[in-house]
Amino acid sequence: MPVTIHPTAIVNDAARLGEDVRIGPFCTVGPDAVLGDRVTLHSHVVIEGHTTLGADSEVYPFAVLGCPPQHTRFAGEASTLEIGHDCVIREHVTMHPGTAIDSMRTIVGNHGLFLVASHVAHDCVVGDHAIFANNASLGGHARIGHHVMMGGFATVQQWCRVGDHAMIASQTAVDSDVIPFGIAVGNRACLTGINVIGLGRRGFSEESITTLRSLYRALFRGDGVFSERLESARAAFAGNDEAAQIFEFLESAGRNGVCQAAQRHGA
Repeated sequence: MPVTIHPTAIVNDAARLGEDVRIGPFCTVGPDAVLGDRVTLHSHVVIEGHTTLGADSEVYPFAVLGCPPQHTRFAGEASTLEIGHDCVIREHVTMHPGTAIDSMRTIVGNHGLFLVASHVAHDCVVGDHAIFANNASLGGHARIGHHVMMGGFATVQQWCRVGDHAMIASQTAVDSDVIPFGIAVGNRACLTGINVIGLGRRGFSEESITTLRSLYRALFRGDGVFSERLESARAAFAGNDEAAQIFEFLESAGRNGVCQAAQRHGA
């Protein structure tokens, strides 16, 4: 199918456009942009820098992808923004490329849904099937796993990690690493349990969810210091795949430490 470009759009001749790309009124597409097959840009979309947008993705008005990162040490290096296929990027979303301080790449996975005014900062890595509600925002260098849900106005501090299948509640400020399958709530964020509803929707068995809740209590509600509880849990939950994922995440804890449990919530 031919490419369709509205007469008011400005598309650099060097931009690489796949088949059946549709570019709406008043869009701007820079020379280093790569748009996959069947990408749709609605009106007033800006695609700049070394930005790749995967096939079957759709971008809504006033989204800005690939403009220079918001970092005082950025010196114009040819860093990249790589967005996967089947993503929906709604109005006023911003995503920035990487910097030489990190990997030079910002990576957004497949099947992402980014709602109004959400933000992915420089050098972030976002997994597949992410959902960012309105105004959810990542600081630079954040690492977000697969199937993560970010509530409205939720924020993740620079260099923090959020594990697979975690839920960050609305207006939560994350300043430490959130374990896979967990729920983080509050300013500053605390764990309140396992993401039971999300896991059920994704087909996790009742047995798996029950095991994860037991592991959560062992790690975050037991007696003694955390390192002792972790070693006991390793023995008690040996051979469980979901538990192994949490243990692996904890082994590679980053500079900001691990988000701990709130004082008065069950799993």
